Formats: sequence, structure tokens, C-alpha cells
Amino acid sequence: MPFTLPQLPYAPEALEPHIDAATMQIHHGKHHKAYVDNANKALEGNAFAAQDPADVIRKLAEVPEDKRGAVRNNLGGHVNHSMFWALMAPAGKGGGGAPTGALANAINTAFGSFESFKEKFQGAGLGRFGSGWAWLVLNAGKLEVVSTPNQDNPLMGRSIAGCEGTPILGCDVWEHAYYLKYQNRRADYLSAWWNVVNWGAASERYAKAGGK
Repeated sequence: MPFTLPQLPYAPEALEPHIDAATMQIHHGKHHKAYVDNANKALEGNAFAAQDPADVIRKLAEVPEDKRGAVRNNLGGHVNHSMFWALMAPAGKGGGGAPTGALANAINTAFGSFESFKEKFQGAGLGRFGSGWAWLVLNAGKLEVVSTPNQDNPLMGRSIAGCEGTPILGCDVWEHAYYLKYQNRRADYLSAWWNVVNWGAASERYAKAGGK
């Protein structure tokens, strides 16, 4: 089966005022759709087209060299965005607040406090020149904050993405994620984004990745 565009788990306007409906409609319906379409085109007729997208980007080095760049950018974009939508929820209705349970304890252990983690994560997002992502990953049993360029994902490994680990939380800092509302104010976007983070979904990812 070809890769498919997932439906948003909420209405496009549900994340307002923190993320506007127009941005969500364009981001999901245009940008993400283009990644899906281009990934399908790149892998048409190839055995990788029937595999889980996250598994494919994990073994990017096995993808035929003439398709590898397109798969890295477009299937990477598909994996990243599919996760991004699921890691957000309307403020006060699953979005915002702070993590609890095992993930909260792990964040406190790794970074000293939730506020220190947020500062480090925002620093990763602000420090990414141009387009890319800020990530919280579980790497060798420990939480780390990292950043990748373009549509790279830590699952691709250090030799490709410059970091490694299983993503627990990720924030898109491409301009298309925030420019309609925030223009060049990436810091304001990142600050507002915490109001829609779905910590329940992040905790599920942490547990599935083997976090304790």
C-alpha cells in the first residue's frame, strides 16, 4: 500500500489561538500531502513502499542511492509530521500543562526540572538555523534534547541526522509551521506551542520506547 496522509486528530481551528487554522490547513493539506506524494513517487515499485515509514528511514542507507535523497526529505517529512500532529491537542483538552508519571520523573532527572527542560528545548529550536526540528529523544536509556536540519529525524542515526535516539517529542521550526501568525518570531511560536503539547501522547511514546 502507498503511504497515506493521516487525518488531523482535531479540527484545523482547534489549536487556536496558539496555532491558527490557516496554518494548520496549509501545513497539513499542502506541505504534508506533498511529502506523502513525493515519497510514494520515489519508492513506487520498490519493496520499501510496503514497509512502515519509520522503519524505512531507520535503514536509509539501504535505500537505492538514486532514491535516497528524495526518501530522506519526503518520507522523513511524512514521519515527522505524522508524529507532530499526534503530539498536539487543544489547550485544556489534552494540550498544555506538564508531563506526569514516568516521563516527568525522567525529565527531572535528565534536566533538573521541567522548566530547565523547556529552556533547553526552546534553545534547540531557536538555535536551528533555517529549517528543521527540535526533539526530545530517548537515547541509550537517557533523555536528550537535540535538533536536526530539514526533515531529518533522529531515527536516521548520527551519521545522517547528526544525532540518534527515539523521538518522544518533536517541534517543527520550519517557517511554514508558524509564519502566517508569528512571521519571523520563532521564539513566540515556541513559547505558545507548549500550550498545545499533548503530554499524554508523549508519555505513551516514552513508555513504548522503553522509558522507565
